[in-house]
Amino acid sequence: MPERHEARLNLVIVSGLSGSGKSHALKAFEDAGYFCVDNLPPALLPTFADLCNRQHGEITNVALGIDIRERVFFSDLVGILERVKALGHSVQLLFFEAREEVLLRRFSESRRPHPVMPQLPVSEGVRFEKERLAELRRHADRVIDTSDLTVHELRDLLATQFGHDRTEKQLTISLLTFGYKFGIPYEIDLLFDARFLKNPYFVPDLKALSGEDPRVRSFVLSDPNAVALVERLEGLLQFLIPLFEREPRSYLTIAIGCTGGRHRSVAVASRLQESLGAMGYKVSLKHRDIQKS
Repeated sequence: MPERHEARLNLVIVSGLSGSGKSHALKAFEDAGYFCVDNLPPALLPTFADLCNRQHGEITNVALGIDIRERVFFSDLVGILERVKALGHSVQLLFFEAREEVLLRRFSESRRPHPVMPQLPVSEGVRFEKERLAELRRHADRVIDTSDLTVHELRDLLATQFGHDRTEKQLTISLLTFGYKFGIPYEIDLLFDARFLKNPYFVPDLKALSGEDPRVRSFVLSDPNAVALVERLEGLLQFLIPLFEREPRSYLTIAIGCTGGRHRSVAVASRLQESLGAMGYKVSLKHRDIQKS
């Protein structure tokens, strides 16, 4: 009897907080060519994987939306995923979340009650669910904070990092600026602090401008400390990025912070984007807090 060769599934589990964009994420995976199933009972996962194998390689990339609030305990889900991995399949657990104030705003805009505690204020449901899913979050392969992402940005993020139609896997590099006064971003790999540089905020003619303005950029980058910082960051990233690519991994998010996220971090990150571009890397740049006062 000829030996049977089973196709190895690339299985992505989509879970997380209500209102964090899980449904949009599953739709993004569908657009990226994944076979998607929402609310599949976790106990059926091994059987589902076997059925996919029987399709003779027609189904290899799968995204499953799993809501564990009422159907299964965390320990059950972990055991089930381990069984699927033991069958030789690749399994990634993605946990989607957002800041509490963002979740409250989204529920308010949709006028929906919180599904966990529909009879109580949404704020109580958000906090209860966050506490209940904390253990699952700790075991996730990746946590994705959607607080500052539009639906289109989330789709592009997932399509870039999980799209399987690329002939060559490339490292997606993202630069993110932020203000420490508004909190440190969750979804980052490297963090650098630019608060020690001269602050344009205290220059009357520059205060109302941002780091995208040539006058602010010139003020910040003419600081000898800024010159030294950029040079050292360029050298460090030139060393680190090939190592990240070798892991391999699909994404690298670098955050640059200053007090308000409007001046110094923006100028430094913009300069780094140019430097990394000159090295041959494609780098996206997002300023999280540039419009905040």
